[in-house]
Formats: sequence, C-alpha cells, structure tokens
Amino acid sequence: MHAMILDEKLDFRWAEVPDPVRKDGEVLIRVGAAAVNRADLMQKDGCYSSPPEWPQWCGLEAAGEVEEAPENSRFKPGDQVCALLGGGGYSELVTAPAEMVLPIPEGLSVVEAATLPEVWSTAYLNLQFEAGGLKVGDVFFVQAGASGVGLAAIQLAKLYGARVITTVGSAAKAEFVRKLGADIVVDYRKTDIRDVLAENPPDVALDCVAGKLMGDCLKSMASGGRWIMIASLAGGVTQIDLETVWRKRLKLIGSTLRSRTSEEKGRILRALETELWRHFSSRKLVSHIHAEFPIREVEAAHAILRRAENIGKVVLTF
Repeated sequence: MHAMILDEKLDFRWAEVPDPVRKDGEVLIRVGAAAVNRADLMQKDGCYSSPPEWPQWCGLEAAGEVEEAPENSRFKPGDQVCALLGGGGYSELVTAPAEMVLPIPEGLSVVEAATLPEVWSTAYLNLQFEAGGLKVGDVFFVQAGASGVGLAAIQLAKLYGARVITTVGSAAKAEFVRKLGADIVVDYRKTDIRDVLAENPPDVALDCVAGKLMGDCLKSMASGGRWIMIASLAGGVTQIDLETVWRKRLKLIGSTLRSRTSEEKGRILRALETELWRHFSSRKLVSHIHAEFPIREVEAAHAILRRAENIGKVVLTF
C-alpha cells in the first residue's frame, strides 16, 4: 500500500510501505477519507509523535470500507465504517481495534464520516466525562469556535441546553457559529474576552488557546466552575490567582484524547453512537467540511489550518 509518510526531514512523501497486518480484535479498513487535525500539524513539526503501537505518520480519524474483521465482530467485509486512530490515517489501509470502529451514521458519506471520530470524541469526552455534564442554563465558554472541536462543542452544549460563549477571528466565522446557536460571539481581535467573561461567568470552559490571558479569564468562572485545557496554542505560561481557585472551588483540568487506552476511547465512541449518531442522520448535528483535497495535496490541506482559515474540517480523500 501507499501512505503519506514523514521522511527524515519531516517532509511529506507518498511512499510504498508494507500493508498492515491485522491482529486479533482488530479491523482492517481501506481508507476512503481521512480528516486533518491540528495534532497532525504538530506531528509534521516533529513535536507530537504517534504512540509507539501506531504507524508513525499522521491521521487520527478516517472512514472507509472494512476489508477484514474478527469472526466475533459486528463488522464484516464491505461495511462502511469510521474509526478513531492513534495515528496512520493518511494511508490506503489502516487497522484499528474493533472498539475504536463505528458504523457510519445512516445517510452520511465516507467524507462526512471521516470528520466525526476525533473532534466529536474530544467534545463529548470533555463536556460529559471531564466536566461532569452540562445542564440547562449553564454557561459554556469555548475558544476557537470555528475549529472542528469548537463547532462540535457548540452544538453539543446547545443540545444539552447551555448558553454558549465563543471566540472567533473573522466576521465570516462569527456569522457561521451564530447560525449554529452560539449566544455570544467574540471577535478576539476587537474585543477583550476578559470583559465578556466578567459579565457572563462560565460554568464550564473548553480551552485550546491558554496563553497569558488564561489566568485573568479564570477569575471570572462561576463558583464550582470547570476549566478544561486541551491545548495551549497561545503559549503555556500564565499567572493564576490560587486564592480564586479555592474560594470559588474551581477545577482546572488537563485533558487529551490521543494518549488514552483503546478501552477508554471505546467507551467514548460507544456513547457517541448511542447518544449522537441519530442526530447526525437527522442533521440536527453537523460536522461542517471546509475543504477536500486529494491525499497528494496534503501540504495545501495543512496550510489552511496553519493560516486558521478553516470553518470546520479539512478532509483528505483517496
């Protein structure tokens, strides 16, 4: 098979590599589409490798057709599936533990399905497992609302009845997230988010930005608030008033998905299928696709994320 590997200089190269050998309990998938995530950019830059048991090239989510499956699996050759991966999605074939594979929601294409496993698992994991759930009337703050995770988190929060505050970097992104239901949309280039949060104390925050302003923002959390960090795109250093933390009984939670075990990821995916798959089929929830590129145009696909141009997901097709 061929895969879009990273060579010794960390340049992309479409190269012939050995076909994956399916282990017991794994599903072999012929990939039709793989979505691009910011973690892929970090891997391309040499600072976020795949876990050792996964292929050492990019790709955290993919969709396609089952080629082989365990005898006792619910999957069979020819089934259309999507999968959450620890790496290796930028290839013609990939294997994944059966618990990390899901049927494609009814009515969705392979390209659409490739955008589901990573960002929706991330959003669900953090809103439900880490934050302990959102309830009607809660205030939810999410950074980078037009990103894949941001769009998923906004929709989930509205599904649970929360009031949503989010940040964006352009008028077009602001318009899009408002249509998804975001209640307060902040263009961070024009408005100080600290002022907005001071007037609207969040119960839960999902933060991929962090940076020096994070400590000031934390002061505005509601009592018992949960601030969940999944990345630090604006930098990893801030100053936190610890007295605010204990007086308000705040929880600062660090969270990643990629390093979790297959069993943990499987529990999240089963919850997605049970609770959300029907909403994708009915189009109550959508995973917006910003652009599609053939796999050999991976550099152009990555460039869109690097320039923060995307509203939603960028997908590579095979």
